[in-house]
Order: sequence, then C-alpha cells, then structure tokens
Amino acid sequence: MAAQLDGVFEAELQKKITESKVLVVGAGGIGCEILKNLVLTGFTDIEIIDLDTIDVSNLNRQFLFHKEHVGKSKANVARESALAFNPNAKIKAYHDSITTNNYGVNFFQQFSIVLNALDNRAARSHVNRLCLTADVPLIESGTAGYNGQVELIKRGLTSCYECVPQPAQKSYPGCTIRNTPSEPIHCIVWAKHLFNQLFGESNEDEDVSPDTADPEAGADVGSAALEKEANEKGNVDRVNTRTWAKQCEYDPEKIFNKLFFDDINYLLSMSNLWKNRTPPKPAKWDAVQEGDGEDGTIVEDSVTRDQKVLSMAQTAKVFGESIKALKEAVGKLPEGDHLVWDKDDKDGMDFVAACANIRAQIFGIPRKSRFEIKSMAGNIIPAIATTNAITAGIVVMRAFRVLQQEYEACKTVYVRLRVNGRNQFIVPETLIIPPKPKCYVCAAKPEVVLKVDTKKLTVREFRDDILIKALNMVSPDVLLDGTGTIVISSEEDEKDCNNDKTLEELKIVNGCILKADDFLQNYELSITVLHKEAGREEAPFEIVADPDSLKPKEEEEKKEEVKPAAAPVDDAQPSTSKGLNGSSSNGKQTTTVNEVEDDDDDMCIIEDDEDEKPSTSKAAADAVTTPGKSVEKRKHAPEDDEPANKKAKVSSSHPMDDDDDDLVILD
Repeated sequence: MAAQLDGVFEAELQKKITESKVLVVGAGGIGCEILKNLVLTGFTDIEIIDLDTIDVSNLNRQFLFHKEHVGKSKANVARESALAFNPNAKIKAYHDSITTNNYGVNFFQQFSIVLNALDNRAARSHVNRLCLTADVPLIESGTAGYNGQVELIKRGLTSCYECVPQPAQKSYPGCTIRNTPSEPIHCIVWAKHLFNQLFGESNEDEDVSPDTADPEAGADVGSAALEKEANEKGNVDRVNTRTWAKQCEYDPEKIFNKLFFDDINYLLSMSNLWKNRTPPKPAKWDAVQEGDGEDGTIVEDSVTRDQKVLSMAQTAKVFGESIKALKEAVGKLPEGDHLVWDKDDKDGMDFVAACANIRAQIFGIPRKSRFEIKSMAGNIIPAIATTNAITAGIVVMRAFRVLQQEYEACKTVYVRLRVNGRNQFIVPETLIIPPKPKCYVCAAKPEVVLKVDTKKLTVREFRDDILIKALNMVSPDVLLDGTGTIVISSEEDEKDCNNDKTLEELKIVNGCILKADDFLQNYELSITVLHKEAGREEAPFEIVADPDSLKPKEEEEKKEEVKPAAAPVDDAQPSTSKGLNGSSSNGKQTTTVNEVEDDDDDMCIIEDDEDEKPSTSKAAADAVTTPGKSVEKRKHAPEDDEPANKKAKVSSSHPMDDDDDDLVILD
C-alpha cells in the first residue's frame, strides 16, 4: 500500500493516513471506487455503511461486485472485496441506513473525516447536519453522466449542503422505476427502458421487471426469488426480454398482459412495499379494450392528438400499433443490429407514451398527453463508470488536504465532459464559498418563516410534508413557544391524537412560533407561522429561509439610510436565500424544489451550462470576501454569545474575472 512505502507521501501525511479513521457513507458506484482508493492508498481504519443490496444492473460500474454477489449486502461485499487488496486493513461494514438512531453525533465524532457517496437528498442532508454538529469535515461527491462534483463541507469555514436549496433531481433509483413509481417521469423512464429491452440496445442496468433486491421489499423476497430461479449450479438464468418477445412474435396482447398484469401481480406479492403506499391495480388487455366504453378511435390530426390525454382504450390501440410497426422496423435491420430511440420517431415515441400512460394508470399516477411525455423523455442521465472513478480519485486527494488541515486548498471541483476555455476538464472553483448567514441549518440561530393556511393544514401534513420532506428532519419534536404545548412528539403514540387536527385547532395561528427539534440530528429550528390562504394554482405552503426578506420595503429603505459606511460584513450583504417551495426570499419566482426519491446510487445532478456562464455552485452573489478565516461557533448559542459579524469566511484576494469560464452552474 502506498502509505506503507517511504517516500511516496510526505512523512507527516504518511503518518496521518495510517492513523486516521474514515467513514464512507454509501457503497454504490462512487462508494466502491472510494473504498478501493482508500485501501490502496494505505488507510487502514475504515468503516462503510449502505442499506442497499446488489442487483445485476450494478455490475457494469460497481467493480467490487460480481455475479455471485447478487442479492447480498453492498457494504459487506465491498468490505470483503477491498480486503483482497490489503488483508491487514481494518474495515467494518454496516448493512443499515445512516438515518437510524444508531448513528448519532457520538458515532460521527470518532472519525477524522467523512466521505459521502449517497444517492438521495434526505440522507445527504442528514449526514450534513451530523457532521456540522460533530465538527467533522465532510467531503460531498456526486456524478451525473459525464459530469461530477466534489466539495468540502466544514463547519464555520464553507457553505453547507443546505445553504442553497437544492434543485429537483432528474435521475431515479432503479427500485423506484421498477417497483414503486410515484410520478409520471418514473413511468416515462420505465417505458424508455422497455423500448431498449425490446427493440434497442439491451442494457442490464435498464431492467423493467420487478426488482426483488429492493431493500424495502425485505431481504427474504430477493433471496427467495434468487433461490427459486437458481439452476443446479446455483446461478440465476435470466431470460432475455427480447428473446421472450421474439418467441411470442411480439404479440401485443401477450406483451401487455405480461408487463401490466403478471408483473404487477408479482409486485403485489411483495407486501412490504404496500404497507404505506396505495397498491397498483393490474390491467388485462381485454378489459382495457372494453373498460371505459370508448371504441378506441384515435383522432388522425397529429397536433390535436398530441395535446390530448387519450383514453385507456385509445392508449392500448396505440400500444398495439406501435409494437407492430417497431417489429417490422427491427426485422429490416441486419442480424444483431437494433433500433435507437428518438423522440422525433413517431413509432418509438408512440410506444413510450402509451407504455408510460398505461403504467401511470395502474399506479394511480396522472396520465399525460403525448406532447408532455415527449418534452419530459429526453433528459435521463446514465451513470458512467469513468466519471465515478475520476470523482472518487478527487475525493481521496481532497481527503489528503483535509488531514493536513489545508482547507484553503479544498475548493469545490467539477468534472466536465468537454474542456473549457482554459483546456481543463477537471475545473476547480476560484474561491471557497463561506457559510450563508441566513442558512436554516448552519446559522448560529436557525430559523425559517412558514406561510401556510393554518385553518386547513393538519398536524400530520405539517410533520410529513414540511418537517420531514421539505426540511429533511428524521424524528422531529415540536413545541409551541411560549406555552410549552407539545404539538408533535417523536415518541410513538404520544401525540398521535393531534395528527388529524388543524394547526388552528391547536392554537397555532398567525404569528405563532414553533420550536422544532430533531434529537437524531442534534438540530433545532425556530419556525414562525404566517397564515396565508393559498390560491388554486399556488403551493399549499411556502418556506422562507430568510425572515428579513419579509420586512416592509419602507423599513428596509429606512435601515439603508441610517446604515453606517463601515457596517459589519454580514449585515451589509443582502440575502438571496430562496424559499423551499420555489419562491425566493424577495418574493420573485425561482426554481421549485420538489422532494424526489432519488436516483441511481451515485447521482448528484449537476446542470451543465452550455454557455459556461461565470458563477459558483453556491450562489456567488452570497459570497462575501474578508481577509483571513476563523471557525464559527455552532448553532443554538444564546443571542448575546456571538455577534453576527463573527461568521468565518475564506476568500481569494483576487476579484473574480468577468470572463471566468471555469465554473459549472448548479441549477
């Protein structure tokens, strides 16, 4: 191992590598590469955690896993494979979720550094908060296709993961696509995968059959299915979808019944999936043809048809006609060749639109017009093994800097598909972005304003939709400030009687302040409630992370007139924090942040700006430059303990050039 060889690293770094203790969160595409790099570098005390199990679709990019590992724990198998590189390394694996109460602040405090390789926003936010509280450096990473990103999160020094609301993600985990779709886009992704399985370039990563390795379905489901399908040698023989379709001569009725009746019934047998979800309703070819009383006649005018949501009978007819046309097109190709899906190809687009809408109907998801589906279908990003490897390499190199406490050198790094104007495809930021003064997570006194209809919102909706989904809490307790009334308790059944009551019924009205506390995250948040009746087209609630933005304009102008010339840095900088419901703090409409159950196991979506506009990933307008740096006191301090201008900020002494083209914009 490199650290065991004198001369490879400086003596001080060599010592830190061998003595440090590292936590890797996630054992997917990036996590496997990080673990391999750590072991080969010479790190000997490593712990890795992941809840997921190995699926066949993982094998093309997660190289610590092999065919015989399908159905087993990712964390455990990653540990076994990594030990083959260095049997002397001490690696501990957890087949568990990082959000459980087994992994609190005390757990995180034992590590020198934490390396995130996660697949969803809720878990990223959870680890972000625990690392801030434990004061442990966190290196966050993610990839999207050929783009990658690595950034350091250090309390008081850099902005945290939640300083700027994250945009909705555009990639989705395989188990969501195959087992539990909840949005139209999930059905569209599934339909595109089905096109490739039947007519395009087949990819094991795009399997459309029920995922028996889904951790939510229970470990026994995957194991039982694998044992049932295993041959006498113990291997699983998988029937190729296209081979099966050819055997039944691409008969639309047989394909329909297999996909939308047999497979759905198989999903229903995974009872754990439907404990807290509405179960799907299987559909049969004959019943769909006759069920809605329509004859299935389709308007010939393509423009009119594209704008209309077709009936199920009409959709089934399009399904059958498109399969026949695509079968004929495949038959004209040379042996071994395949079709390539194109949204502008009529038959391919008809097939995807029909399959997506049939699946949406089965899962109780709103159906869409062909035009809407076409506009959504072209933005699905695959996982690329090379990008994962490059990103993981940068993560470990950044870890070297962190161990040496060279934080100023740990600027955010982007991996690009194309080189920029300076001939770079690995592009660093020009400065470290400091913490946002009004961040509702890492500020000294976290607070938000909640605009909501207190007469309609129930306590259950407040807990599930706002505290857990929007604010990423795990186990919240809520008190009504001033009275000490317990509104929500993390103790089971303690305050369930409040669930169906509205906020108003519990005396939570305009101007009330709620104190939310998540003991798992050691996180407290003050929530000021403002009553607002939402219009028909408006979001049911709005979260504003900067309460100052709500002050009357006249008051702000008055403050501006009397403001001294040498005001403290934090007070002088206007806030540009965004509301979590898609409204900015100044009331202007901005990017909507939706809760999406994420993506493939190594995806952090990065919007690649084709024009390479100068900006920073953490909103450069919020970056305030001050000489030197300091470490800020953690949140929850009394108001008098720390002045607002004590925020730590690290900056470059050189102003940003107007023609800077090094930076990718995170949308």
